[in-house]
Amino acid sequence: MEVTAQQLVAGGDALARLPSGKVIFVEGALPGEEVRVQLTDTRKDFGRATVEEVLSASPDRRDPPCPHVADGCGGCSWQHLSPEGQYEAKVRIVAESLARTGKVSSAAAEVDNIVRFGAVEPVGSRTTIRVAFNAEGKPGFRARSSHDVVAIKNCLVAHPLLNEALSHISAEPGSDAEVVLRCSVSTGVVGALVYGFEEDINGLDAVDVLGDEARISERIDTQDFGISMGAFFQSSPQAADLLVRAVRTMAGAEALSGSFGPVVDAYGGGGLLAASLVPLHVPVVLIEDNEFAVDDAKQNLRAHQAKIVPVPVEEWRASPAGIIIADPARSGMGAAAVKALAASGAPRFVLVSCDPAAGSRDVRLLTEAGYVVDAVGVLDLFPHTNHLEMITSLSLNKEMRVGPNGETFSLGDVPPAA
Repeated sequence: MEVTAQQLVAGGDALARLPSGKVIFVEGALPGEEVRVQLTDTRKDFGRATVEEVLSASPDRRDPPCPHVADGCGGCSWQHLSPEGQYEAKVRIVAESLARTGKVSSAAAEVDNIVRFGAVEPVGSRTTIRVAFNAEGKPGFRARSSHDVVAIKNCLVAHPLLNEALSHISAEPGSDAEVVLRCSVSTGVVGALVYGFEEDINGLDAVDVLGDEARISERIDTQDFGISMGAFFQSSPQAADLLVRAVRTMAGAEALSGSFGPVVDAYGGGGLLAASLVPLHVPVVLIEDNEFAVDDAKQNLRAHQAKIVPVPVEEWRASPAGIIIADPARSGMGAAAVKALAASGAPRFVLVSCDPAAGSRDVRLLTEAGYVVDAVGVLDLFPHTNHLEMITSLSLNKEMRVGPNGETFSLGDVPPAA
């Protein structure tokens, strides 16, 4: 069966239509290509297919640079697309998601107006990886849409320190343990965190620190950060630096200076954004419920006028704020968290989203709470994959106000009671 691929969509596949008009999602196709496909799943409203043969190739198509793609490794599903093509595809996915899911009509969300904040190096930049083990105990990554583990000898995107550690690690045959490896570019220290039975893993003497409380140090810009193995951190210091720069631009110097009021760093982790962006004298509230990240934040923000609130964001009792910066997990904030944050009445809001659909839902919730979209930016921190970072800058509509429980009301109306 032959089809013409259209745009790439969230999830990484290309959208195409059968002669009947039915939508199918084609794994391995690129926009504009004519491909022969094999249907793998047919449902009432859509189908799925894989490419059997490329009949007319996109100028952005290339041979995957990593040999493990041919082995079936599902870690990097876009290696057949040039880095430039990957970036522009991610920009278009964001624009489509904001329009369709976020109901955003602002010109800021149009493809030509989305800010391109840059990408990390496509080879050797990643400093955190999570590996599983095949039946023989060899380390690797999951095959796409499968629990099967494809053994790897060297990961294209991983930092050389991680590949060196990986070469020493194996598991007892049949173990279902997984291992997170993280390294520091600035110090050369390598850490490991085992999910499962630690005694199942061989070669852990090749790492320097072990366990969720173990901490490594990494330099971002001019500051050293303590990072616990049990806490989230960006995929690399290069990614962290790009994110800090992008959020600084989207937030604006005036809001970060405290002119509008205190800075709230929601889902603040170990304090990367708060410590990098907020001047020492400006009050900052960091909300985080991961105990290891909270301990990191206490260290990383010790010189700041910081209040660390160790609760889930949706349980935060709002206080007046000048700007909120929120960087939630892939699932996004959700209605309860948006309600809690909007109750602060912050005139500025910067949302960092690592999933375009979840991020667009959150943007819609924020617009319903009285915010308007000012600017949208995209970062590519995960080369060779469909994953992206979407950064949305919003401001509170001057014709709207937010009540203590997150309700919105127009000027002249009576505010909702607390």
